[in-house]
Amino acid sequence: MGALVHYEKCGDVAVITLDNPPVNALGAGVRKAFAENIGRAITDPRIKAVVVTGAGRCFSGGADIREFGQPPTPPTLRDIIDMAEQCPKPTVAAIHGTAYGGGLELPLGCHFRVGAPSVEMTLPEIKLGIIPGAGGTQRLPRLIGTERALAIILSGDPVGADEARKLGILDAVADGDLVAAAVAFAQARVADGSPMRKTSELKASTPPDGFFADQRKKVARRARGLIAPGHCIDAVENAFMLPFADGMRRERELFVACRDSSQSKAQRHVFFAEREATKIPDVPKDTPALPIRAAAVIGCGTMGGGIAMNFANAGIPVTVLENKADAIEK
Repeated sequence: MGALVHYEKCGDVAVITLDNPPVNALGAGVRKAFAENIGRAITDPRIKAVVVTGAGRCFSGGADIREFGQPPTPPTLRDIIDMAEQCPKPTVAAIHGTAYGGGLELPLGCHFRVGAPSVEMTLPEIKLGIIPGAGGTQRLPRLIGTERALAIILSGDPVGADEARKLGILDAVADGDLVAAAVAFAQARVADGSPMRKTSELKASTPPDGFFADQRKKVARRARGLIAPGHCIDAVENAFMLPFADGMRRERELFVACRDSSQSKAQRHVFFAEREATKIPDVPKDTPALPIRAAAVIGCGTMGGGIAMNFANAGIPVTVLENKADAIEK
């Protein structure tokens, strides 16, 4: 394995590149190398700004969830995000592909963010039965507003470049060479003396009266006993109610409660099982798939009916053979 993080000088800008295929997961080795390289940029008097980006197809898919349940290895994800935010030189995240979970929380800790037109970003932790645990519930409401941040966190669905720019997650969208554009953006911020905006120091917007109570009622109706959605609401409310440090402390407590729950353990099991199911022994990934032009299902009880509907939903014509009239009618 080569270096997990690369360091390059582009004039007076240091470019730090995450390189941990396939999705630049922010595991212990990446975090350690990132801390070393941002420290290198800080101590070099010739460096005036820092650009953080990802190699390959994306910026980062987030934390390595295989580390869940293991003793934390310093520096933590929170630690390196704080390093980016407290850096005395402007930090600019150059984001392409996907920036999910911790892969978005790291850019939220940078002073500025430049994205490619095709970028997708979100905090999808709720789909694993947890909440964002590295400041996402505290920085995102401060950056784009309480209501919009909670909507993103509760859905876990990705936001594209145009919407991210309108919301204020991105400061700019750049066509062409993203890193070159981010370097130029950083140099412009140095030249015009732009203040280094620390998201943690912003104030979350005031939501309408009863906003959080209404959100809890909606979640109670649709979440069917799941704890993560309610904890997401609690954490975002803390961003509005509490100082940043206190909100971060409560975020951690709520994250751990979710992470250690049987619900999250089950949802993470499903996450890995679904991906494992796509790996067929002795069948290479580049094996061409045969075209399926039509399907037939014998028997349309509970299982057969469900199989038939899956084909129909995929747009594949399906014929059902069943000798019971009531099953056919159903």
